[in-house]
Amino acid sequence: MKIKSVQAFAIKNDIVGGPPTTRPRQPAWLADAEVAGPMSRYPRFKKLRSTWRPEWPSVGCVVIADDGSFGFGATRYGTPVISIVNEHIWPLLVGEPAMATERLFDMMSRIVSPYGPGGLGAYAISAVDLALWDLKGKTLKTPVYELIGGPAHDRIKVYATGNDTDWHMELGFKGTKLACPYGPADGLDALNWNEDLVGEARELIGRDVELMLDCWMALDVEFTVRLAERLRPYALKWIEDCLLPENLDGQNELRRRLPWMTLATGEHWYSPFTFATAAAQKNTDIFQPDIAWVGGLTACLKINALAEAAGIPVIPHAGMNTPYGQHFGYAMPNAPWGEYFLGSPPGVPLDEMAVFPGVASPKDGTLTPSDAPGFGIELTLDGIEKLKV
Repeated sequence: MKIKSVQAFAIKNDIVGGPPTTRPRQPAWLADAEVAGPMSRYPRFKKLRSTWRPEWPSVGCVVIADDGSFGFGATRYGTPVISIVNEHIWPLLVGEPAMATERLFDMMSRIVSPYGPGGLGAYAISAVDLALWDLKGKTLKTPVYELIGGPAHDRIKVYATGNDTDWHMELGFKGTKLACPYGPADGLDALNWNEDLVGEARELIGRDVELMLDCWMALDVEFTVRLAERLRPYALKWIEDCLLPENLDGQNELRRRLPWMTLATGEHWYSPFTFATAAAQKNTDIFQPDIAWVGGLTACLKINALAEAAGIPVIPHAGMNTPYGQHFGYAMPNAPWGEYFLGSPPGVPLDEMAVFPGVASPKDGTLTPSDAPGFGIELTLDGIEKLKV
């Protein structure tokens, strides 16, 4: 079976099937929340991420084999990623064996090497790789998690990310992660305000629920160290993404200065090579690749092998929001948790927020992915056509 075509295209960022039918109790925390980030030092971009992030649509990708079977993958960052797939990767993969995921991943990594397999190149590889695995599962009439080892858990244990902590508790999550609102740009007050947020959350959830803090590339080494010291009484399970992703020397310094604090990062690391360096330097306790950004399932499997050998758990970024992350987490013993990013309004059932039809949602803090062939996405080619912008 050979690859006949590879096509990437813009898709709607909205939920497939339209907005939820349940009326929310209140707006979601994301509606007007300030979240610290890389641009927080510039006042006119400080308040909301949307003021500086690109408005490119999401990306869908369909790989069609010469027997008419197809697979569907998805990623983000619109026009640039679509151009890489359609104008560079696609023509070079036509006629290649469609089931040879290792070969095709290696080819794609080398194809984009002139401009780098990191960043936008990794997003493009991810979309194609995920579509290939979906195609492979459908062809073999088995779920992808069976192809990569079968279930390693009875159910995936899931934590929720977001600042509607009371809603997370109502939904039955046993772990919750806060988005850090303030960083060095806010001066000394930022330490007080962040401590207030974490302290209130700990009081709300009690001692039997895990609490984490996502710093989303907003901090520097000094601020991170001071913040971690302030937050010691609240028993954080980890803090994550404190520094700009390229700052591996800074990550080493955090490890040296915070030997007692669990450090997690990796959602903005691309390709297995950065993870290999981090594993060798032992500067990170938990790896968090995003399966739709880092190079797809093939990249995540390579990263997991490196991590497991180094004793580092892998908990993919927002893995439980997509069928791709769900299948990876279900099959990997080294994935002890799954992350579900919860940006929807309190009161709206999670089933109504599924991105694609057929995708499982967490229930009482656990999740079991679909056992349908491939990644279990219930979309025909006609249905995919309706997703296009």
